[in-house]
Amino acid sequence: MSGTGRAAVVAGLGAWVPPAAVTNDALARQLDTSDEWIRSRTGIASRHVVDPGTATGDLAVEAGRRALKSAGTDVADAVVLATSTPDRPCPATAPEVASRLGLTGVCAFDVAAVCTGFVYALGVSAGLVASGAARTVLVIGADTFSTILDPADRTTRAIFGDGAGAVVLRAGDPDEPGALLGLHLGSDGSRSDLIQVAAGGSWQRSTGLPAEEAATYFTMEGRPVFAEAVRHMAASVEATAAVLGGTPADVDRIVLHQANARILAAVAERVGVPLERFPSNIERVGNTVAASVPLVLADAVADGTLRPGHRVVLGGFGGGLTWGSVGLVWPEVVPA
Repeated sequence: MSGTGRAAVVAGLGAWVPPAAVTNDALARQLDTSDEWIRSRTGIASRHVVDPGTATGDLAVEAGRRALKSAGTDVADAVVLATSTPDRPCPATAPEVASRLGLTGVCAFDVAAVCTGFVYALGVSAGLVASGAARTVLVIGADTFSTILDPADRTTRAIFGDGAGAVVLRAGDPDEPGALLGLHLGSDGSRSDLIQVAAGGSWQRSTGLPAEEAATYFTMEGRPVFAEAVRHMAASVEATAAVLGGTPADVDRIVLHQANARILAAVAERVGVPLERFPSNIERVGNTVAASVPLVLADAVADGTLRPGHRVVLGGFGGGLTWGSVGLVWPEVVPA
């Protein structure tokens, strides 16, 4: 197939979170925290966590299966998995996910951009479609951040949850509902230390020294991350809205990575759009990293907040630092 004039179009949507929910009160029984402390700083009331023996790939398979069902297909030419908690450091998790979905032999790889991972994966997948390398791509965002958090860190344990979400993209026309438009991606590696797991990679291993236990857990510098997230997500939303021919005020729904309720409110204020246009599920599931955007999409469609014909911008900000957004007119898609 020729890639000329072809667009990647959303054709299916699926989501999955582990059954086990951890409430703020449950965390307060383990750590020096409280429901009021967590809610006032993050807007989170509960989050879902995997059971022992359940990995990122397991969540990705379930979300992927549901997205394929939503699209009315059981085939795809490629599987792109956005995750920063792969089942193993090597190999990538996507090929095994593809195999478990009956997609052995297709192109499959991981994308690591932390909380911007799903938006980055959409961009890469849109390129596969536009080039003619694939007609259908299963794009999954999945993370099990509960597995890399310091059990004694009340801040990160309060914020992060586990989950997976996925969409099916098919080749289509740029002017039809669901076509991805106005992709905007960026990064700033000079601030990579703000969001990281310091140990476990070649940087630490090349020293020949054992890793300190604290370095094996996820860390985040809250104040600078807040400022960077608001600045870059707002600018990215504005850039994508401009490509769509308007401003953020012309967008019906802005679906952002659910980092923190206060960050969402600050972005809304910065771009001059009422917070009511920002669908959110952070209270119930917390920050699910690469799974965040598709999980919000599924919830927003299910409760009627997001309807066919709505002009939508999807966006995120994460470690790297990375950020990005993409626009579309929401199509007739029912999540499975």
